[in-house]
Amino acid sequence: MRKRLAVGGISMPGSYTGKLRQKAAVIFLGISALMMASLACYAAEIVDARGRTVETGAAARIVTLGSDVTEIVYELGLGDKVVGVDRAGKYPHPVISKPNVGSRRQLSVEGLVALRPDLIIAANDIGPPEAIDVLASLQTPVVFVPQENSPDGIRAKIELIASALEMEEQGQVLSRRVLDDFNSAANLASAVATTDRKKVIFFHGLIKLSAAGAGTAADAIIRYAGGSNPMQVVQGYKAASEEKLIELAPDVILMMGDGKGGPTPDQVFANPALAATPAGRNRHLIVLDGTYMIGFGPRTATTIRELAQALYPATDIQNTLSEK
Repeated sequence: MRKRLAVGGISMPGSYTGKLRQKAAVIFLGISALMMASLACYAAEIVDARGRTVETGAAARIVTLGSDVTEIVYELGLGDKVVGVDRAGKYPHPVISKPNVGSRRQLSVEGLVALRPDLIIAANDIGPPEAIDVLASLQTPVVFVPQENSPDGIRAKIELIASALEMEEQGQVLSRRVLDDFNSAANLASAVATTDRKKVIFFHGLIKLSAAGAGTAADAIIRYAGGSNPMQVVQGYKAASEEKLIELAPDVILMMGDGKGGPTPDQVFANPALAATPAGRNRHLIVLDGTYMIGFGPRTATTIRELAQALYPATDIQNTLSEK
């Protein structure tokens, strides 16, 4: 006696049931293969700045850490997918409304995790170390981006981020545009003779007079803008004593804006150590927007032009700028 199977209220012979199961199995395997192929299309395997192999996918909730990283993601047209940034992320304007997870070196891991990101793209110098350990333990892919302060560094940064987002072609287009602009800005320095280059010291703040030495973004920007950095003899940020500052004799003090109209020359040169320098005697202070002073990214060329123009207002740099 044949077994019968009721499907949807219809009685079927047992022999037909076997065929149905076979067809269902074939369909299931076919759908599974399609799903795996689809997932493969969306998976990108890259090697990040720390030599880690990271598999990313079609991210819908991205956290960007580093103002330069954030700007690049926006330039690639994926700003609507950014759900969180670090405190320095203030450009372009829509970034201001995004939740921030603390400064890039003092991250709030709890706040970051609460945003439920499916991809984190971070500057390689984020911290503190314990925060990095926690991030590395998450299931969420984390891509660390190189922080080399040079045109090649910008190119590598853009292309890695574009690869992580599966936008390689767009990344190459953006990279070419940004580097052309960068090289055009850096060429302005050729209008200034080496013997005429001003000595510029960048301070991150006035409380401890922490100055930028070699290996910092500020040092590189000073050099690309045609200045010289007497603090280049030290690595990273170092406190500068009154005696050392007088010995280094900077012509210009460079700082980032505080968002409140300062710092002003009165505030800066109230410091006796700075007042005793040539910069203090001439009250020569330059204040630039910090969002593109601390990382090499799409707008670094603008920083170089602004600094070159402020350093050498009576040179051929002005003529070159007016022609653009």
